[in-house]
Amino acid sequence: MVCIACLLPLFLVPIVNILPLLFYFIMGKVYWLLGWEYRKPERAPAACPYKPPAKTENSSKVWPETEPTVPESSSKPMGVTDNKQD
Repeated sequence: MVCIACLLPLFLVPIVNILPLLFYFIMGKVYWLLGWEYRKPERAPAACPYKPPAKTENSSKVWPETEPTVPESSSKPMGVTDNKQD
């Protein structure tokens, strides 16, 4: 026996995929009745979830040649020292 809830995705996916086409068809008919021209909006192409790494000129270097810098901002104003004396 097969669970009815397990079969639901098999029937739900084709219905969901046809919804935009059905919407465009109905909107075309409504616009036709009103005497207007319905144009389908441009759909964005599917985006690839994998982005290849950017090509570098010299692939032998692992880390860029930059020197560590001191952060410009500090949480304490100038002239304030944190000397503790017992």
